[in-house]
Amino acid sequence: MPTVTVQPEGVVVELRAGETVLEGLHRAGYAYRTGCRRGGCGICKVDLVAGDVEYHKTVADTVLPASERGSGTCLTCRAVPAGDVCITLRNDRLRALHPLLAFRPSSTPAGGTGTEPAGPAGAHLAGGTGTHLAGVTGTHPAGGTGSEN
Repeated sequence: MPTVTVQPEGVVVELRAGETVLEGLHRAGYAYRTGCRRGGCGICKVDLVAGDVEYHKTVADTVLPASERGSGTCLTCRAVPAGDVCITLRNDRLRALHPLLAFRPSSTPAGGTGTEPAGPAGAHLAGGTGTHLAGVTGTHPAGGTGSEN
């Protein structure tokens, strides 16, 4: 399955087959500035830093002209990664939809057994913080995959 990495946060999310960048990030519990979610407004444009995307549904040239596509602009509500991609948000930051549920320390809390569920798939925020993010998969910069807990 392809992954999307969001910089500078370093969040890595595994996408399902045929899933758009926006759908995958939202499913994993993340949000950023979006509009119509159907390719008509262009509010969800991001910079495609690495990788390639495909558009399985029509995108109007008035929303995403060929010149912008050629320079690495991506419309996340329509873009389906052809493989692993890396994006940078424009004038926004990635936010957890439910911050109290999304973050969990990597160490076992006092009184815990270490067998408590980490949420769906457990994941990491880049930068070596050891913070797990529910619904996201990836490799921690310090090594490991999150399955160690």
